[in-house]
Amino acid sequence: MSNKSNTIAAILAGAAVGAAIGILFAPDKGSKTRAKLKEGLDDAKHNLQDSISASSDVLREKFTNVTQNLDGTFDELLSNVSHKTEEVISFLESKLADLKAQNAKLQK
Repeated sequence: MSNKSNTIAAILAGAAVGAAIGILFAPDKGSKTRAKLKEGLDDAKHNLQDSISASSDVLREKFTNVTQNLDGTFDELLSNVSHKTEEVISFLESKLADLKAQNAKLQK
């Protein structure tokens, strides 16, 4: 996880703990306290889901960028290999022509 994600998770955890402690020490009936706890847990759950969703979006975007960069690099590599292959073929053809010329001189 990144520092930003860790910071967000720490803030959410601190807020949840603080809310729970505040509710537990508040002078309310048990039913009201339980309702407040449930509400606090629901809020924390929604906050966590939002944080996970945001992190997923960031990771998905980074993965897409890396995939696009990899595709571009692969295409560039193929292009370079293709050019080098043509150079090697041209070199070999010229050497073959030289060898044929030398062989023709020897056969006379």
